[in-house]
Amino acid sequence: MVNFRKYISSVAVLASGFFLAQSTVSTVLYSQTYDNQKSLNLPSPITSVVEKAILSPKELVDINVNTMMTDPVLKNANWGFVVYDPKTKKVISSYNENTPLVPASTTKLLTTETAMNLLGENYRWMTQLEYSGSIDENGVLNGNLYIIGSGDPSLGTNKAGAWSYRDIVSDFVGGLSREGIKKVNGDIIIQTALFKGNISKLPENVVWLENNNYYLPVGSTREINPANEKLIVKKGNNFSGDKKFFYISPYNQQMVYADKYDGDGILTTKLPDAPAYLANTFRTTLVKSGIAVTGKVMPKMTDASPENRKLVSAYKSPTLSDIIYYTNQHSDNGLAEALLKTVGFQSLGDQTMDSGRKVVTEHLKSEGFDMIGLNYMDGSGLSRSNNVTPIAQAKFLTSLMDEKYYKTYFNSLPVGGQSGTLKRMFIGTGNGQVLLRQEL
Repeated sequence: MVNFRKYISSVAVLASGFFLAQSTVSTVLYSQTYDNQKSLNLPSPITSVVEKAILSPKELVDINVNTMMTDPVLKNANWGFVVYDPKTKKVISSYNENTPLVPASTTKLLTTETAMNLLGENYRWMTQLEYSGSIDENGVLNGNLYIIGSGDPSLGTNKAGAWSYRDIVSDFVGGLSREGIKKVNGDIIIQTALFKGNISKLPENVVWLENNNYYLPVGSTREINPANEKLIVKKGNNFSGDKKFFYISPYNQQMVYADKYDGDGILTTKLPDAPAYLANTFRTTLVKSGIAVTGKVMPKMTDASPENRKLVSAYKSPTLSDIIYYTNQHSDNGLAEALLKTVGFQSLGDQTMDSGRKVVTEHLKSEGFDMIGLNYMDGSGLSRSNNVTPIAQAKFLTSLMDEKYYKTYFNSLPVGGQSGTLKRMFIGTGNGQVLLRQEL
């Protein structure tokens, strides 16, 4: 067996391979160039162990490529790969390296690198508790409480070390106790102006199902009525307690994510409206703790005459490097889409997918990415309209080796047979040697 990891280390090779992972080969369009490619001057398949032992890693790769090219099962498949040496800037072995292909989850490599480059490894999202008005001698706050959100995609999820809603609420309650507040004569106001009028639309040509489970991350769940959720669930009979589900929201005709199914006809949405859920949980906890709140929870997207406010407590998300590690290790579609919107907001002032796409593509262009054949449609790679050439991806990845965040970024990639989405893949020969992802 050839130690490819050692080989990669000695010549600093990065490989980038792409397959139409969202579809079986029987449904992929036939490549018109297939017949012409059969005549490539590559080594023929061999069976002798002795002969294999004296071949170089490149020759072994070429043999396997030739075998795949002549495999009738792959006749109608569209695939390609490249092994590129960043030191000599030469292609060691390749197939269809200049052909635009659907990158699937390797799209996340472009999204997460853009976020790390533009925002920095230590970037954090802030969720703050503030109050207006004054506190009298009896501990009564004559004013409002404010929960200020910043679009934290990990809020309440425990992902990458993020706090749960319970932990955040407990910290907020403790903050009010430190301020001596025993009663609130006012409302709890949610202020998340960066989300103003922003209801996510589905990206073009999205993959809908994988192994009978919906996994699309986009779509707003704002103002979802649990009663209607229950009605939606009752229309289907294929639900089980160990799966995650998506369904159509009757309010905005978008896909909505369900984190768990309890078996009693009720779906619990993962993030129905994160700030609203946090605020309502906070209010309920205050009342149970003996701190009465006379007002209600209400959103306030714009504020022409903002009140003077005092900061009570501030929850910081995990660092961006932690979020990106989780995103790439788990191929987390939701976090990837949130990163896309975050770079759009930080650069252009809104969290639309259009702004995010523009920022990512402009960043790639400025970094010398080969834009020919690139079609960047979403942050996660769920859209089949995404396209990129293997050689462009490989050269881009090698160009990152001089970046100060390269080690952090590189360590976020799953390793075949050992971690992340590749933990159960490449367990044999490729164990510990495959460092990129080629599946959803």
